[in-house]
Amino acid sequence: MDIAHFLDILWLARIPILKGLGFTISISLLAICFGTLLGIFVGLALTYGVRPLRWIVRGYTDFIRGTPVLVLVLASYYVLSTIGLDLSPFQAGVLALAVFCSSHVGEIVRGALQAIPKGQTEAAKAIGLTFPQTFAYVLGPQALRQILPAWVNTAAEMVKASTLLSIIGVAELLLRTQEIISRSFLSLEFYFFAGFLYFIINYAIERFGRYVERKTAIPS
Repeated sequence: MDIAHFLDILWLARIPILKGLGFTISISLLAICFGTLLGIFVGLALTYGVRPLRWIVRGYTDFIRGTPVLVLVLASYYVLSTIGLDLSPFQAGVLALAVFCSSHVGEIVRGALQAIPKGQTEAAKAIGLTFPQTFAYVLGPQALRQILPAWVNTAAEMVKASTLLSIIGVAELLLRTQEIISRSFLSLEFYFFAGFLYFIINYAIERFGRYVERKTAIPS
């Protein structure tokens, strides 16, 4: 491996790589945020919804979790356009990853809520709290401590799944890396470098999860 030659090519390709990294971070962040928000409602519906609603949401989560992410990406971009919903590759990619994220977060939230003793909800009702207040002040904080480790894993999976968006033309980090490799033929070096950048993103997510976990921990 010629380090000097690799560094020269890396410097020349710094702008495409930074743009690809920016796309990867933007896609992952949007998918995680929207997927988490939707997943909270999915988890609430699975736990406290009326029976017909639970059936519908259960079907949604089982179908999405059983579908490969690549299929969701292709469906979001190609299938939706056939019904008049024209999305850009970026929008279709974010939608696919957010939907996939929501199904996993929904199951995480459901498990955490069901682990909380029912007496907590009954006590909240007894003092006159509405359900939104009960979730915000009683259930949510307790569930958060159980959700965090699994949520970090799901968020990291979204970052890795963002690499699939290159197939619909999203110029994220992997696609930019492949374009550079096609011109420089330094495949091993640039794939290692891209892997390092993905590691940095996921490490930041892991540290953020640890930070929130410390802030929400019950003092011993």
